[in-house]
Amino acid sequence: MENHPPALGALLGPTRRPAQLAAFGRLLDVLDRLRTECPWDKKQTLQSLRHLTIEETYEISDAILRDDLPDLKKELGDVMLHLLFYARIAAEQGVFDIADALNAQCEKLIFRHPHIYGDAQAADEAAVKRNWEQLKLQEKGNAGVLSGVPVSLPALVKAMRIQEKARGAGFDWDEPAQVWAKVQEELGEFGDEYGHGQPDQMQAERAANEFGDLLFSLVNFARFAGINPEEALERTNRKFINRFQHMEGATATAGHRLADLSLSQMNEYWEAAKRQLTAPAIASSAKK
Repeated sequence: MENHPPALGALLGPTRRPAQLAAFGRLLDVLDRLRTECPWDKKQTLQSLRHLTIEETYEISDAILRDDLPDLKKELGDVMLHLLFYARIAAEQGVFDIADALNAQCEKLIFRHPHIYGDAQAADEAAVKRNWEQLKLQEKGNAGVLSGVPVSLPALVKAMRIQEKARGAGFDWDEPAQVWAKVQEELGEFGDEYGHGQPDQMQAERAANEFGDLLFSLVNFARFAGINPEEALERTNRKFINRFQHMEGATATAGHRLADLSLSQMNEYWEAAKRQLTAPAIASSAKK
């Protein structure tokens, strides 16, 4: 018998709210017991959980890129446990509990959606994002436009957030053609500094600076093109891994070691891998 996912209404309808609240309460009860009885859970601090939460967040990202919804369900549960754990530790210190955190989030969402909960108008997504950034500045008082960008974000993601926040303040290009021209300009400046020989230390440092400018301009163009650069690069990473592993397998089947082949021989196997691993095939294998 073919299994069909539940209808959207079945998951979002009011009849599911009691089950959702009960599951949330159950997780709180489980965490309470683990925190008081399990030696590992009793030792955890905000600092010790931090790197584990980052790892779990990347696992959510991986599940999304693979379009693996069963795995996504599991990873969401892992992250939810971490969020409750942080709130539990804060409650033990008498600072706040999960109810305080969730109520604060509700108040923030209501405040930043005046077109839903107030009289403001927002005709499209761009207007919503502009309002959002301006309201964030109101909340933070005199903090600068870019003050909300986390310092520890990966550089590629951080570049995207910086540009989005600058756009929210009205500082942005008007047309994609202008951004593409900037990419070409930065590419030329990088080429001028890099050259094609062995650069001295100062030239290498200038080339690195220009390469950073080039990457920043490419992220900017990706934003105008509606492309998430982090996701685009990760898809290319996965595509390369698939092709490289296929090449390794093919050479082993032929009785060769990859390291013993010349570059031209490797390229033959690489081109064969590209022909055999079409985009649909890659997507299919990524879901397994």
